[in-house]
Amino acid sequence: MELPDLARRDLGGAVVTANDEAFAARQNLITPGPAVFDPAAFGPNGKVYDGWETRRRREPGHDTAEIRLGMPGIVRGIVIDTAFFVGNYPPEAAVDGLTVDGEWVPLVPRSGIKGDAENTFAVDQPRPITRVRLSIFPDGGVARLRVHGEAAPDPALVAALGTIDLAAVEFGGRVTGCSDGFFGSPNNLLLPGPARSMGEGWETARRRDDGHEYVEIALACEGTISVAELDTSWYLHNAPGWAALSGWTGGEWRELLPRTAIEPDARNRFVLTDAPPCTAVRMDAYPDGGMARVRLHGTPTERGHAALASRWKDAS
Repeated sequence: MELPDLARRDLGGAVVTANDEAFAARQNLITPGPAVFDPAAFGPNGKVYDGWETRRRREPGHDTAEIRLGMPGIVRGIVIDTAFFVGNYPPEAAVDGLTVDGEWVPLVPRSGIKGDAENTFAVDQPRPITRVRLSIFPDGGVARLRVHGEAAPDPALVAALGTIDLAAVEFGGRVTGCSDGFFGSPNNLLLPGPARSMGEGWETARRRDDGHEYVEIALACEGTISVAELDTSWYLHNAPGWAALSGWTGGEWRELLPRTAIEPDARNRFVLTDAPPCTAVRMDAYPDGGMARVRLHGTPTERGHAALASRWKDAS
């Protein structure tokens, strides 16, 4: 599964500075979803682009934008998306990252990029990153900057909170497998805040056999789940009829919640008594349908806290 984009605006990301945004605003870089293009859209500064675009340089130098990530994380890959920028994209770009201890380190060296394309780069940097700096040479437009990775929360913060949503992407939860995502990505299940429409959840195609759908979630760390919330908000006529939960513990899947009827357009909450410590959870949805969010409220174990502390220091 694709790792979360740690820079997304709806995860708390923000473009804090840019040396120039004469043609298109810097905040467009982290807008969720693909860029769009209206060939008839012109404004007082010229053609309107859904991205960040600087003026044509007439002196030496290059342009930069600095992005604060929504949460610290281990960056695994970066996408410099130049969608719809054809004659005005930068021919080269680089990305640096700011570590949790305040050091700028290279993530993507200065590299050639193509116009109207998703320029993808693998990243090998084990230290948690809090900010990234996009440099374009010498100028031009970039539609989106995606910073894919695994959240690495401050272990002191997690310890102070006590009970957390172990599935939340902001703490390091991530989807590792699913049966189907025809109408909506399963990654939406772990996003912060409530879904604002049916389009912000996970929804499968209609099944025409006797099977069912599932999602597997790697928890932020090993923890004991006390309350599970299966939120079907906005899914009035297409929510699953039933759901079940299993936890990965001791090298096997163990039942946390037996197959149970759930209500449509509701935050279905279940108290899990005597749940064993788990590192992953599988949700089975019967037979198909959509769900807005999955929340797995619980407490990290001692081993879970140790894993978070190790990741915070160095993920290598």
